Order: sequence, then C-alpha cells, then structure tokens
Amino acid sequence: MAEAEAYCRRLARGHYENFVVASFLLPRRMRQPFFNVYAFCRHADDLADESGSPQLAQERLAAWQVGLDRCFAGQAEHPIFVALADTIRTLRLTQPPFDDLLDAFRQDQVKTRYADFDELLDYCRRSAAPVGRIVLRMAEADSSENIALSDAVCTGLQLANHWQDIARDFSGGRIYLPLDSLAREGVSEAMLGAGVASAEVKGLIAKECARARHFLLQGLPLAERVPRWLAADVRLFVHGGLATLDAIAAADYDTLARRPRVSRWKQIKLTLRAVMGRL
Repeated sequence: MAEAEAYCRRLARGHYENFVVASFLLPRRMRQPFFNVYAFCRHADDLADESGSPQLAQERLAAWQVGLDRCFAGQAEHPIFVALADTIRTLRLTQPPFDDLLDAFRQDQVKTRYADFDELLDYCRRSAAPVGRIVLRMAEADSSENIALSDAVCTGLQLANHWQDIARDFSGGRIYLPLDSLAREGVSEAMLGAGVASAEVKGLIAKECARARHFLLQGLPLAERVPRWLAADVRLFVHGGLATLDAIAAADYDTLARRPRVSRWKQIKLTLRAVMGRL
C-alpha cells in the first residue's frame, strides 16, 4: 500500500502543477485520497491522448476499464488501483462516475464533432462532471442540490478549457464548438485552422465564453455549501476558470493565434487569496 500511494503521489506531482497547488489547500488526511483519484484520471487521460492511434487508445482504455471493474470487486492489481481501492473503501465511493470518465475518454477516440450544445453538454456530463461528483462523495456533501452546482462548475471549467484550446484541438482533428453555432455565426471549419481568428470566429468564441462564464457563476454558491476544507478549492477553481475566460477576452477572443494563459502572478494572487479565505 505504501508503495502504491507513493506511486500516485509521484504521478500527480509530476504532471499537473495546479493540482499540487489545490492539494496544498486540503487537510493532510484528504491529500492521499485526492492523489489516488487524480492518478486514476491522469493515467486514463494519458492512455487517451498518448497511445499513438485511436484504435490503440481504445484497447488500452478497455483494459483500464477492466482494471477498474476488478478494483471495485476487491481484486486490484495496478498500483493506482491498489491505492484507489483503499480510498473507495474508506470514503465509500461508487463506480458510475469513474465509468463515465472512461466512457468520455473512449468517445474522444471516435467522435470529433458536436452537432449542437446539448450534445456537447452530454459530453461534459461524462468528461468533467464526474470529477466533481467524486469529490463531493469524498466530502460527504453529495446532495442533489450540491451535485447540480458542482456539475455547473465542472461544465464551465471544461468549456473554458475547450475555448482556450480551439487551435490545439483543431490540429488534432477535433472541434468542440457546436456545429449549429458555427453555421449561425457564418464560421466554416476551415476558418478555425487559419492561424488567426476572423471577426466571425471571435464573435462565436465570445458568445461561447459568456456561456461558460454563466456556468461558473451559477455553480459558485457551492463553496458555501461544502465543508470548509473544500470551500477554498471550489473558489480557487471557479475563479481560475473565470481568469481563463478573462485571458481569452484580453486576447480579443483570438485563441487561434496563440493560447491565452493566466499569468503566473495572477495564479499566485488567486492562490494566496484562497489560502487566506479572501477569494
């Protein structure tokens, strides 16, 4: 168990700086469980994005699903699942949110376009919302009202990330902007690969950013409804998402020429304010 938990810590700390910052705000007793859950998500994401081909990614994700099934059946083998099994037992986690995440990763291998926003929301329901639901269960705060607010936060974060990465996703063959929105704004797929955003593309991104902002603000009251140890992280992630949308706006909604980023100084200020309870 000690070796498995150390494996999860190394994986988490070596991949995602923002997660390490967020884990710093957690009480010590909750840090390892969060590392274990994050390690599961991170490894699945790597299988989806770094396997070299959609077919190989599907095969590896299917094997990871088998590992997850065995983990919940008390037959964990991989170090991540050995550590995660302990978290599942002690915090009484359920399997459906984990299944949803893997389903979304598999979908990404075969689905590269979304007809309308409802289709995109269904994807967010499985690619982003399950993380919030797992966290709420870990905090014993998974009421139906809290789940709805968490889903809004996670959806807003997912959308902000999509609009930040339009050029990167397009180069990989994916478009998350709803196709009916493209048609309504007079935007062709070719315009997304132009290297610089036209007025039409900027207008579309602005509208989608406004929609993402609405979800984040809609979910912000969740911070007042969860245990104090989790509230700071909720605020940090919401305000981090809003800062991403602000960075996109500051770039005049042109995310094709370059990827807008939240400055390091802005990240530090948000984190310090979260630590002091002033966010």
